[in-house]
Amino acid sequence: MTTISKIEWTEATWNPVVGCTKLSAGCKHCYAEVMARRLQAMGAAGYEYGFRKVRVLPERLGEPLRRKKPTLYFVNSMSDLFHIHVPDRFIEMVFDTMCASTQHTFQVLTKRADRLAAFAKTHDIPTNVWIGVSVENKRHGVPRIEHLRSVAASIRFLSVEPLLEDVGVLDLSGIDWVIVGGESGPGARPMNPEWARNVRRQCKTQGVKFFFKQWGAHGADGLRRSKKTNGRLLDGRTWNEMPEVV
Repeated sequence: MTTISKIEWTEATWNPVVGCTKLSAGCKHCYAEVMARRLQAMGAAGYEYGFRKVRVLPERLGEPLRRKKPTLYFVNSMSDLFHIHVPDRFIEMVFDTMCASTQHTFQVLTKRADRLAAFAKTHDIPTNVWIGVSVENKRHGVPRIEHLRSVAASIRFLSVEPLLEDVGVLDLSGIDWVIVGGESGPGARPMNPEWARNVRRQCKTQGVKFFFKQWGAHGADGLRRSKKTNGRLLDGRTWNEMPEVV
């Protein structure tokens, strides 16, 4: 079943894989882990084993094919398609579905950028699939950009969320879109507004579309409030730039 999403930069989610394991600093307060616990408690299908057991769900592969309305899908919001426990053949099956679902556009985001790059060397990426990597800090996130740049995708994007520090000077050549956001939930780490401004300036200078998703649990002043109260304004305006969906 297609799940309509509240994520600001997509329309719906499709989860043929569920579950994940922590890899880097951005995983510390994973929203998907919290959501998976809730779904497990509710008895939701696919979450019988919680979050830390990675499971492929072949019965979900056909969901996009059955939806005729053109939709912008975020793939595996509750996992990582390139997790080591997802077999190569299943990744191929997910891409086969995306290739056949020409009415839709798919956004694939990963922290396993090295496996993504290796996969892309031997597989064509369909033109209706956008490929992105997470960039939460300099140590773990920034090196993923070079792996992404090697992927022959129609749209390459960065999810700079949660933004945990000033990521410094970025080479955005070959990158089409950058999303920036703060961290939400219990224990969330605050995002300094200047960190977000630094990314925005570099996007403008290098001709890359910029999307400010949210402040998260802390506002621009560093005080903790609800996500709804903090809102999406950066320097008094919203930033909703996105690549064109063809």
